[in-house]
Amino acid sequence: MTEHDFEPVRGLPGDLPAGEAILWQAAPDWRAFKRSALFARGLMAYFAALALLALATGNLVGAGAIVIAGALLQGLLALFAVLVARTTVYTLTNRRLVLRIGVALNTCINLPLALITSADLRQASGSTGDIAVALKGEHRLGYAMLWPHARPWRLSRPQPMLRALPDAARLAQDLAQACAALAPVTIARPAQEPVRQAPSRPTPALEGATA
Repeated sequence: MTEHDFEPVRGLPGDLPAGEAILWQAAPDWRAFKRSALFARGLMAYFAALALLALATGNLVGAGAIVIAGALLQGLLALFAVLVARTTVYTLTNRRLVLRIGVALNTCINLPLALITSADLRQASGSTGDIAVALKGEHRLGYAMLWPHARPWRLSRPQPMLRALPDAARLAQDLAQACAALAPVTIARPAQEPVRQAPSRPTPALEGATA
C-alpha cells in the first residue's frame, strides 16, 4: 500500500467539488523524460568523449572506468525517470490544472485556470512534448519545489512544466479550450502552428494546496 492509495481521487488532494469534472489526466513518458529533463543523451556524449580522450592517450584503465561510470549514471537516470513517471499525475479539470509531483514527498499544486496567462508547447520526438505554464501575478511556487517539473533557467519567476507528455499537442489544445472560457491564455506552438488567443476576464489569486 502506498500513500496514493489514500487519495480520494487519483492525482487530487480531495474530492471534486460540485460542477467540476476531470478533462484528462496524464503522466510523463519515462524515456522521453530521461532524454529531455535529465539530458541523458548529452551526458552520454560527454562520457563517450572522455573515454575516447583516455584511449587516445593510451589510458585503457581510465577509459574503462569512464565507460563504467557513464553506464552507472545512465542507469540511475533511468531509475529516477521511472520513479518520476510512476509518482506524477497531471490533471486538467474544467476549473484548474493540478500537478501531483514528488518522488519521496508528494505535493499537489493547484493552478486555477484563470491564473494561467500562457502555455508554451515544446514538441519533442514523436508525439511527446512539454507544456510550460506562465502564471499571472506573484505566486509562491519556488524552482526547487517544482523541479524537475519546472521550465529550465526560469529561476526568478519559476514556471510549472508538464514534462514528457504523450500526445502533447492534443493535451495543449484541451488546456487552451478549458482556459478560454475563464481567462486570457495564449498557447504558443512551433512557428508553423497558429497561436490561439482566448477572451479576457478577471483573474483570481493563486490557490495552492499540498498533500
